[in-house]
Amino acid sequence: MTEPATPAERTERGRSVRSVVPRSSHGLLPFSEGRPDPVTLLRRQAVTRLPELVPFRYGRMAVSPFAFLRGAAVVMAADLALQPHTGLTVQLCGDAHLLNFGVFGSPERALLFDLNDFDETLPGPFEWDVKRLAASLAVAAKSIGAKQGQAREAAREAARAYRESMRRLAGLGELTVWYERIDTAEILPLLRGGERRRAEGRIAAARRRDSLHAVAKLTEVRGGRRRIVARPPLITRIPAPDAETVHSILNGYRESLPEERRGLLDRFHFIDAAAKVVGVGSVGTRCFVVLLEGRDEEDLLVLQLKEAERSVLEEHLPSGPHDHHGHRVVAGQKLMQAASDIFLGWTSGPDARARHFYWRQLRDMKGSAEIEAMSPGLLARYGGLCGTALARAHARSGDRVAIAGYLGSGAVFEEAIADFAVQYAVRNAADHARLVEAIASGAVEAASET
Repeated sequence: MTEPATPAERTERGRSVRSVVPRSSHGLLPFSEGRPDPVTLLRRQAVTRLPELVPFRYGRMAVSPFAFLRGAAVVMAADLALQPHTGLTVQLCGDAHLLNFGVFGSPERALLFDLNDFDETLPGPFEWDVKRLAASLAVAAKSIGAKQGQAREAAREAARAYRESMRRLAGLGELTVWYERIDTAEILPLLRGGERRRAEGRIAAARRRDSLHAVAKLTEVRGGRRRIVARPPLITRIPAPDAETVHSILNGYRESLPEERRGLLDRFHFIDAAAKVVGVGSVGTRCFVVLLEGRDEEDLLVLQLKEAERSVLEEHLPSGPHDHHGHRVVAGQKLMQAASDIFLGWTSGPDARARHFYWRQLRDMKGSAEIEAMSPGLLARYGGLCGTALARAHARSGDRVAIAGYLGSGAVFEEAIADFAVQYAVRNAADHARLVEAIASGAVEAASET
């Protein structure tokens, strides 16, 4: 039996990667020559999606460069794949832009700050998530009128916090790392004045965003029975046979839950279902909201059934251990998050060429940042918080000691990531303009929701 490597050996392994992929090389933007056309990549991705919804996706992405970035994980994955990577593998989020971080309720009802979207999760090189986060901060900074130096600082702060957090975690034991979490109570003392009041307001709002809030917002009582209200095109009623299909998928999903949570789910029964449009990048995938009733008509639960497609990273990285994409999403989320939704599970559709789905609560005390209300300085501090959360998530699956050895104690890595981010913001703006041009010429159909 081979002896496990010592911390010193793991650190040296990480340092040795610098000779293959220097830390300063992360500041280079992949060449644009031979780069796939971003609109072509988006259209190729849309082939498996509901054609009537795809124009809404393009409409949402066309709103701004930041909206485009949110929906263009497939484009950035193709860009990242053009450069050598460290080979220091972690469970990647795959779409770690800053709005895929936020607060949510733990099973113990504490409010935690963490990653909250895992549709693209897959094992891969740690720096891909860091670059996606940093680029999103640079793009977001531009959207609030920040100067280039301020945009660069926001990206640099995320990478600095990631490096310092990873180095701290490298010195801790396995269980200590596993139990690490960021409670929102720890965040508020870092803020002052108006910033703190706004954060307290956002956190208070998140606490109210539970299943009862979802019921009040999505449903009404008609003829003595509670039903989900149609609000086309975002929420649409589905034919009775489709509702029965969703009901049957609910029964299959039950088997993916731990035994005690199956018992909890069994205390609820199916009331109604409707189709729902979600997100930016996810628009066009099949998504449903499902209303369940427990003890009585006041004891209600809203679950979300969302289609899981192939990760955008799988075009460029080896496939992970899960053939089922719903299973991939659920396993990745449980591995990366400090605490996960008690109803998180996966299943397949009922037909022979079954689609893959995962289930979760529609809202579980969730909340995200309000970028438009941030100053450049606050955005940079928020980027640091995201970088800290990302390092904690990566440390649960990757060799944190080797990654810390690679990153080192100096600022080389974060300076390079900041350089990359501001360059990528320029490229992303050009990609956004390319989409807007394609819409204007009629090559791409976009639709507005108003």
